[in-house]
Amino acid sequence: MVRVDVHQHLWTPGFIEALRARTAPPHLSGDGWTLHLDGEPDFRVDPRDHDLALRLRLNRADRLDLALISLSSPLGIEQLPAAEAAPLLEAYHRDALALPDGFGVWAAACVTDTDEADLLHRLDAGCVGLQLPATVLVDAAGYAHCEPLLRALEEREKPLFIHAGRAAAPGAPPWWAANVDYVQQMHAAYYAFAAFGRPAHPTLKVCFAMLCGLAPLHRERAASRGGPDLAADPRVWFETSSYGPAAVAALGAALDAAGGGDTSLEAGFGQQRAIGAQSASIARSRIVLGSDRPYAAPVDLADEAAADAAAAELLGSFTAAQQPVTDAS
Repeated sequence: MVRVDVHQHLWTPGFIEALRARTAPPHLSGDGWTLHLDGEPDFRVDPRDHDLALRLRLNRADRLDLALISLSSPLGIEQLPAAEAAPLLEAYHRDALALPDGFGVWAAACVTDTDEADLLHRLDAGCVGLQLPATVLVDAAGYAHCEPLLRALEEREKPLFIHAGRAAAPGAPPWWAANVDYVQQMHAAYYAFAAFGRPAHPTLKVCFAMLCGLAPLHRERAASRGGPDLAADPRVWFETSSYGPAAVAALGAALDAAGGGDTSLEAGFGQQRAIGAQSASIARSRIVLGSDRPYAAPVDLADEAAADAAAAELLGSFTAAQQPVTDAS
């Protein structure tokens, strides 16, 4: 089985130069390693975080056969005017698709001027699916605007990866965006997909980053207010970035409950139990490994084989064409 991390970021030389060429956010200034964003404090980038040779060594040490690279949506590139987004998106796709074995690529798209043909070109070039920022998929208008992109994914049977987007917390401490803005964005995107995305795209496969900020744990509250239960949707996946075993188990329990099984924490993802095993398989089949490297490392999951099988189901023929590349060296 191919061991997959569905969520990493790696800034390639061409992409870094494209950021340095800009004078307005998002851009790199100073010695070329200070990142300026709208809505977040300036951030000092560590060049080692985007060193290809080092990344390969780290991935091998974590026994990863495949790491999927995605654009850093909090940069806000997808929401730039099309003329500004184009050189950044071109640099991202060109370099990421040229990475060596052991990497795959999520396509990115400008959402101020959606281009279905460009997305199809990226998919034909080898991208596994499309990543979009959560901030553009939080209401009916967002889904209507992105409909050509989502329709193309659905027709090609490629997944959508929903990632936290640009923050809006000027003056907040450095940890704020990741713990407040991003979590709130993912919660909104979760319910927006249930309300507007799934009815319009009944067969679209969707993976939410960062366990969707644990939004499925609110299923009882949603039910008490007449809300939807997206946790029961078999074509929705959740990746684990920045969360540990307790959160993964809690989400697994929520997914189990949606399937009518044992709701105890012990019946969550990764536990080998005869009682409730059928419902537990629902949870295990929809939680995939994601790290958000370089910002976090992959977590150890109690049932790695189940996560790998879930990734294979999410990605379809792409993982089927991969070969395990890890070894003991």
